[in-house]
Amino acid sequence: MEIVFTGNQTVTEFIFLGFHEVPGLHLLFFSMFTILYASIITGNMLIAVVVLSSQRLHTPMYFFLVNLSFIEIVYTSTVVPKMLEGFIQEATISVAGCLLQFFVFGSLATDECFLLAVMAYDRYLAICHPLRYPLLMGPQWCLGLVLTVWLSGFMVDGLVVALMAQLKFCGPNLIDHFYCDFSPLMVLACSDTQVAQVTTFVLSVVFLTAPFGFVLISYVQIVVTVLRVPSGTRRTKAFSTCSSHLAVVSTFYGTLMVLYIVPSAVHSQLLSKVIALLYTVVTPIFNPVIYTLRNQEVQQALRRLLYCKPTEM
Repeated sequence: MEIVFTGNQTVTEFIFLGFHEVPGLHLLFFSMFTILYASIITGNMLIAVVVLSSQRLHTPMYFFLVNLSFIEIVYTSTVVPKMLEGFIQEATISVAGCLLQFFVFGSLATDECFLLAVMAYDRYLAICHPLRYPLLMGPQWCLGLVLTVWLSGFMVDGLVVALMAQLKFCGPNLIDHFYCDFSPLMVLACSDTQVAQVTTFVLSVVFLTAPFGFVLISYVQIVVTVLRVPSGTRRTKAFSTCSSHLAVVSTFYGTLMVLYIVPSAVHSQLLSKVIALLYTVVTPIFNPVIYTLRNQEVQQALRRLLYCKPTEM
């Protein structure tokens, strides 16, 4: 690939280098990630359809799950198509389009950080305070939590994008990544990036560690409560319900913390891209797999939907 330098001229578009380190694997990657992307869209849409069509699943836990599915459908669709394009031809994006991609993806990733914390809180109330759960997690409260999650993500990343929009890009215009991530863009900026970098670091520390800490506290309380349950069946069911959520949480928060809080721990750009795949492709496919294959309620609702059996009210 020819490297494009623009001197002191303003860059109007960027070129994604993607996985240029392994050109021989591009066809394999294209096939593999196309299948994964189709599975992510299909699986998460299926969850939404099953939950919305089954009255039994109209509970706070599944209300949050539908929102999680929608987030993952949109933010995966923001990144993966350009990555797939880069496997078969040169993938380009305008500067404005790049900032928009970062804004949408970053906002939805932040939304997911908050939503996973809300889901942990929901499980904490359901397991540790079952008698008070219907009162503590009523419909209006659930709606308020979800609206707060959505607004918070767009406000936080809107600030970062506003700072990035002040930067000048005058060459080169090659993004060594498969999407418009923060660090690769900072490398290409020819104006002072200190304010943007410090602001992003502070926001990352606050809005990654705080929700993750809240999740850990919730699960510690859940474990303590479950260990007091004398019945082995109830204990196993409670651990099974929470383990699926914890698997998504660990992968999602862990990879984001490595890339945005301690990026110095990643010693190569190729490794950074591989880690980014965990939260752009791997985590979104966990959602439908875990919540459908390991959840009897969803399995039963899916069977009723497929066999056109009426849902019991």
